Amino acid sequence: MQEEKVMQRDTMQVLKILSQSIREFKKDSILCPLLVTGEVILECMIPFFTAQLVNKMKENASMQMILQYGLILVVMAILSLLFGLWAGNFAASASTGFARNIRRDMFRRIQGFSFENIDRFESSSLVTRLTTDISNVQMAYMMLVRTAFRGPLMIVFSFTAAFLIGGRMAIIFCLVIPILAIGLIIITKKAMKIFNEIFKRYDALNESVEENIQGMRVVKTYVREDYEKEKFNGKAESLALDFISAEKLIAIANPLMQFCLFVVVLFVLSFGSYLVVSTSGSALDVGQLSALLTYSYQILSSLMLVAMVFVMVVISAASSRRIAEVLTEESTMENPANGIKEVKDGSIDFYHVFFKYSKDAKKNVLTDISLHIPSGQTVGILGGTGSAKSSLTQLISRLYDVTEGDVLVGSEDVRKYDIQALRDQVAVVLQKNILFSGTVAENLRWGNPNASQAELEEACRLSQAAEFIERMKDGYESHVEQGGSNFSGGQKQRLCIARALLKKPKILILDDSTSAVDTKTDAFIRMGFKEYIPDTTKIIIAQRVSSVMDADQILIMDKGEIIARGTHEELMANSPIYRETYESQNRKEVEDGE
Repeated sequence: MQEEKVMQRDTMQVLKILSQSIREFKKDSILCPLLVTGEVILECMIPFFTAQLVNKMKENASMQMILQYGLILVVMAILSLLFGLWAGNFAASASTGFARNIRRDMFRRIQGFSFENIDRFESSSLVTRLTTDISNVQMAYMMLVRTAFRGPLMIVFSFTAAFLIGGRMAIIFCLVIPILAIGLIIITKKAMKIFNEIFKRYDALNESVEENIQGMRVVKTYVREDYEKEKFNGKAESLALDFISAEKLIAIANPLMQFCLFVVVLFVLSFGSYLVVSTSGSALDVGQLSALLTYSYQILSSLMLVAMVFVMVVISAASSRRIAEVLTEESTMENPANGIKEVKDGSIDFYHVFFKYSKDAKKNVLTDISLHIPSGQTVGILGGTGSAKSSLTQLISRLYDVTEGDVLVGSEDVRKYDIQALRDQVAVVLQKNILFSGTVAENLRWGNPNASQAELEEACRLSQAAEFIERMKDGYESHVEQGGSNFSGGQKQRLCIARALLKKPKILILDDSTSAVDTKTDAFIRMGFKEYIPDTTKIIIAQRVSSVMDADQILIMDKGEIIARGTHEELMANSPIYRETYESQNRKEVEDGE
């Protein structure tokens, strides 16, 4: 009992959250039920007038009276048709507009999520919620504003008319409807549990597809197509089996409806026919029996419609909760109301910083980091895979918040800055660079939407991207495929460096972003930095010692700690790890020199 109350309370909360996305489509959502009401009233009046017409004809009524009744029936049928058409238009407008608003609201909410929020939901699940779940809710809403009103209204009005015409015979509906209601409630409870699991399997399936497409080159390189097919088929089969289980349960609703329909029709035909031909005569006549049969079909067909709505609501209930989870998710990263809008300089300070990706994580990713980087300095960071080099730099632009300690930029805690103002002054170039479909120029202008053509060319010259852009037929207007698939890894890295340079940031972070270019090009890029942004603080995460050996200070990281720091000369003298790395990477040159 307590569980049911909690579920009801949660359902009401979900409906309240989703209803906020109706907004400008409230009028359409209200007009549709009103028009449906008019349509239903007219449809329920037609059998009543038809019964009257049959009785008048039985009494040898005049042609004029028959024509009058016929005209009334035609007018009511036309009006009912028009009301139905208008209701359908408003239902379509309300449902599609509602779905559009939900998509907008969800997408805007997701844009405000921190990395921690996105990690919690996972990208595949967010895609499912933005597509499949919203489509389910859209369909359910369209049925709710039209069919869900039509069904109950038709039942009420038809039952009232049937009771007025058939008297006690209408009691049969009072016996049938509870049987149907109890059956639907039982089906709902069981089906809901299955549908909750189904959407989790949808997430897993989408994740498999997304992972496979993104890693298609790796899949083909290792000839793992058959393995991926088998993995996908397994998840698709599991999803199908769950759907079959749910559909089997829901399918019971249809024969249950048919049973109720046949019981009512059998009762009305048998008992009604007896009354018509009975010696009492006045109990029921042919016109009334005809109308009663019509009302029987209307009532039971309306119950069928209600069952269809019920099926769609059951399916969409799980989707609604999943959508509401996104719409109510609060970003773990709070943007201060009156945040600092200007970053004074590119100085960076870490004071006893500890960090882990989630509160539930047992181990820290970063442990007791204290560090000072003066503005304009170039800092190199070396370390093995998993040493938390990237995690360290992600705290600077506040992609994540520290667990303990403080990170300062321009002598101010990063949590005091307006997030947009901070990130506008911290440019990050990742190892796995992303280009968006469009032109080269459009991608570059992500760094500065107002950049002139001359500025684009200058940034590309410094990043060593100009050489291959100018060889392309359309130059800076050359088309970029989705994800930059028509560019090599090194070309994408150079374009992304140019994009970051156009921001002219106070801090530039290169997260192993020259790994796909040769050492000569890497050296030219670093020379470009000194020329173009001499006052910008530059942090270079690299695997090659040659990429950082000219830095003002070099950090050596291992297991989330800074285990050594200093200039190239200092580390060569004092750090065995650095010296060994340098010598192993340059052994061939040393041998050639010897």
